[in-house]
Amino acid sequence: MKKTGHVYPLRDKNQFRLLVDASVFYPAMLHAIAGAKNLVLLEMYLFESGRNAESFIQALIDARIRGAQVRVLLDDFGSRELNAWDRRRLTENGIELQFYNPVRLGRWMKNLARDHRKLLLVDNRIAFVGGAGITDEFLPEQGSEHAWRETMVSAHGPVVADWCHLFHQLWPTEACTQELPVAAGSMQGRVTSSFGFFASDIRRSVIGHIRSAEQRVWLCTAYFVPSRKLRRALRRAADRGVDVRLLLPGVRTDHPGVRRAGQRYYGRLLRHGVRIFEYQPRVLHAKTVVCDQWVSIGSSNLDRWNMRWNLEANQNIEDSGFAREAVAMMETDFSNSVECTWENWLGRPWRDRLSIYLWSRIGLWLTSWERRNGK
Repeated sequence: MKKTGHVYPLRDKNQFRLLVDASVFYPAMLHAIAGAKNLVLLEMYLFESGRNAESFIQALIDARIRGAQVRVLLDDFGSRELNAWDRRRLTENGIELQFYNPVRLGRWMKNLARDHRKLLLVDNRIAFVGGAGITDEFLPEQGSEHAWRETMVSAHGPVVADWCHLFHQLWPTEACTQELPVAAGSMQGRVTSSFGFFASDIRRSVIGHIRSAEQRVWLCTAYFVPSRKLRRALRRAADRGVDVRLLLPGVRTDHPGVRRAGQRYYGRLLRHGVRIFEYQPRVLHAKTVVCDQWVSIGSSNLDRWNMRWNLEANQNIEDSGFAREAVAMMETDFSNSVECTWENWLGRPWRDRLSIYLWSRIGLWLTSWERRNGK
């Protein structure tokens, strides 16, 4: 499958909705599929057999039976837990199914390139984008202490055509109309994507807005292993008096080693006045950036690994009302977090210091390309 980059323009007259946690965004996504008349496009990294997958597979089959064209693009590695029975159910019911970059012996580093995007489009009318996969970890039925914390956004309006175009860069057909969808609101938004470090509109957009922020830079990510440019931008924003906060995973995380590797950067950030909060109740998997009245929500964790290897996609939104909603959401998350201060960071136990050191060495080795290329 072809992998190319594209920079999309800022679009007017959209309507965006903030969808907080699976109890909100999964029903909205399933409702949209249930109303599909012509076309359903689904692009996912994680797609694992289970209760959640069953709901989506049945909804996709029902849409196909009603006559809608249904295309499903899954990452080959991220969908390895989708069993053969579920795969057959999709294809035997007329759903077009493809897998991005199949993992093969002998392909070595090429196997590292993954499609990490999470995208659902229905009838060139509505798009859903964020960080959630089709897996049971996000389900509220898991219990409040187990369901992962995640954020999605829905979009109506002209940006939906850009999402459709992005999907078809990997699945080249003329399935989407060339005309922009009709106006749906008064919000401005822009689709941003990443196809590796040298074609990362997401990275450039986020760092650019951090550099120009005047009041607030709040960043939430599940895997905090930032590039030097991002760390420098955060420090300099704090130095000029901007309220810079990081919302990061606490001890409940699906990748403890990544958390430890990221803690290597806490000390210098704290010295510059960056406030760091570690989320406590559940696994934090959300990816959100708020810079004054600008918000970016999507699949990108902004870590060095996914900036190098992954296809990512974010929805940028420039709207004061939406920004207030995102701020309120993050304030709730901050209240459910423990703030890491300079004083308690200096007093951390020696076991934590050793773990951070060892995992940071591994992280630096894995991302040594960054130092070689000066990023």
